[in-house]
Amino acid sequence: MTGPETAADPIASDLLRYLQESRERLVSALDGVSEYDARRPLTPSGTNLLGLVKHLAGVEFGYLGDCVGRPGPTLAWVADGSVWDGADMWATAGESRAGTVELYRSAWRHSDRSVAELGLGAPAHVGWWPEERRDTTLGSLLVRVVAETAQHAGHADIVRESIDGRAGADHDDVGDAAWWAGYVAKIEQAARDAAS
Repeated sequence: MTGPETAADPIASDLLRYLQESRERLVSALDGVSEYDARRPLTPSGTNLLGLVKHLAGVEFGYLGDCVGRPGPTLAWVADGSVWDGADMWATAGESRAGTVELYRSAWRHSDRSVAELGLGAPAHVGWWPEERRDTTLGSLLVRVVAETAQHAGHADIVRESIDGRAGADHDDVGDAAWWAGYVAKIEQAARDAAS
């Protein structure tokens, strides 16, 4: 979202543009995967595609909503405290994929309105941070959310690639299947050479 306030602030506009690119990349990692593959743990720590979406919905509603005086909906895993046990990192059987994605999209809209209405200099308070760091600004929190979303979008690219081989958005722009096979073989050979 680029409202009149963000259009006048090129930093806010840039941050929101990069955030939106990462949001869309993350959600697109769900395209074409089965319900099981969207939810199953694919790393030893349980990382899964739908859980990343759920987590970032909570991140945005928390940092760019609650912390700046614009609370969003009450999220069950926050209300019951299970967020601190990782309940935001996976979807229960009763949490639909469509509902989780829509929750995330509503978090986008809410966050973008916060930035447009309040501006980057607006005061923010993060109650779960150490006392000496709790008071900050919306701009600082937006930078944090941009970084965290980009990081998790990268996780989603890797997790998706482990499901069915579909790589990141620019994969096909770099090379075709033969190019990638040669590239991976070159890396494998370098690793073997370094190990011997």
